Amino acid sequence: MAREVEYDDAKTAEVIEGEAVDGAAPDLAADPRAGDGMGCHAGAGAMEAAAREAGQSELLDRYAADYPQGPHDKPQSMCPAFGSLRTGLRMRRVGTVLSGSACCVYGLSFVSHFYGARRSIGYVPFSSETLVTGKLFEDIRDSVHEMADPERYDAIVVTNLCVPTASGVPLRLLPKDINGVRIIGIDVPGFGVPTHAEAKDVLAGAMLARAREEAEAGPVRRPRAGVEDRPSVTLLGEMFPADPMQIGGMLAPMGLAAGPVVPAREWRELYAALDCGAVAAIHPFYTSAIREFERAGRPVIGSAPVGYDGTAAWLEAVGEAFGVAAERVAAAKDAVLPAIRGALGGARIDGTVTLSGYEGSELLVARLLIESGADVPYVGTACPKTPHALADKDWLEAKGTKVVFRASLEQDLSAMEAIRPDLAIGTTPVVQKGKELGIPSLYFTNLISARPLMGPAGAGSLAQVVNAAIGNAERMGKMRAFYQGVGAGETAGVWEGAPNVQERFRAQNLKKLERQRKAAKAQEMI
Repeated sequence: MAREVEYDDAKTAEVIEGEAVDGAAPDLAADPRAGDGMGCHAGAGAMEAAAREAGQSELLDRYAADYPQGPHDKPQSMCPAFGSLRTGLRMRRVGTVLSGSACCVYGLSFVSHFYGARRSIGYVPFSSETLVTGKLFEDIRDSVHEMADPERYDAIVVTNLCVPTASGVPLRLLPKDINGVRIIGIDVPGFGVPTHAEAKDVLAGAMLARAREEAEAGPVRRPRAGVEDRPSVTLLGEMFPADPMQIGGMLAPMGLAAGPVVPAREWRELYAALDCGAVAAIHPFYTSAIREFERAGRPVIGSAPVGYDGTAAWLEAVGEAFGVAAERVAAAKDAVLPAIRGALGGARIDGTVTLSGYEGSELLVARLLIESGADVPYVGTACPKTPHALADKDWLEAKGTKVVFRASLEQDLSAMEAIRPDLAIGTTPVVQKGKELGIPSLYFTNLISARPLMGPAGAGSLAQVVNAAIGNAERMGKMRAFYQGVGAGETAGVWEGAPNVQERFRAQNLKKLERQRKAAKAQEMI
């Protein structure tokens, strides 16, 4: 080029250059994983200890029982409060208030609106003074009094994030309702609720508990969609919008109907959800919600009508729960199973697939992939093993699949690197690593779970996207060859000279982090 094209005067800015320092490398700031004792940076262990000191032991013990974490600390997924926040924002006439660090509220608000939330999120800020003196609770109480307009809201959900939970801000002391608007207070700390999928259960359980109390106290309002006159099956777990209709069609020959989906989209749907004959735990990790249904005397059915085997077994289980005659159950199976077999036969998948995710539907997707012809040697889910997940686990293991509950990112990556599948389906870091290795990869949440899974529609829904991705193997190889030699990690990019890697600095930093890790471990033992 004859001359450089300039867009602004950035080149005139003064560049401050560092000076070489002899001797030992400078001391670094505290490792953020170990915590520095300040607010939300204190680390999970320190914050849990503080929460217990602040009187939150009962809450944390219940979360530990409902959402067990082992064998490692917790899955590596996004902030759990995103789950409860998103389901609350999807409900009609429900307001949302967050109490937590400003950085957390900003991030949660951003990602919620990125996923389509078109509603304002209330925020009650705090300082060290308002947190310690109890003024934060008073501010929260004032904010819900100000918001509680029965013309706009049926309920307001107030969520404590990590710091208010650790400080013992008592949302249980908020009024149960103001001007007829229900006030639902929940705690969703990152050190107590392992995944955003289970945070959905925290909110669903709290809402079902309040709705059950109201229904037991007297007449309640009818849902906007009306009341089903046939016995209904409530569907537990978020799913593709077409799936409830597919399930309703499968239930009709038995004289049954698909009831509301929980998490619900409107408060009055909770009454209809409780007024069911049985609950289908499509997502089996909704421990708190299942507890409320069982307190209402409703039986819970595991698994889902996915694929040929899954649909046949699920219809039999539903028929048994409702006492439906064997002839009607057989009629329901005859009405749908041939279509599912035909859909599976016409949408085959030829290849090896590893699967991981944190939505809770991973085992169902794996079943569908296997019945479509794929070899699925590994399934990892960030969600826990529960009694209602055992049928899917046993079916997959009988097909030779290794199923890992509470799978860590390291386990998912290790499986992918060892198996070298034709396609890796997983979370963002799994997909990133897969593409670095030249393995075709698909993001589970946006590209797989956002598709129908139930009935004939689900049987043929995965083949197109999966086969197209497997077919990209040659292109992935060309891309990898094109970028070969540009470096990786801190040496990525095109360099005029060799990257200036400070090995001595790195070694000293690693030693410091190891000392901090040992000190934190010793503190836990105390």
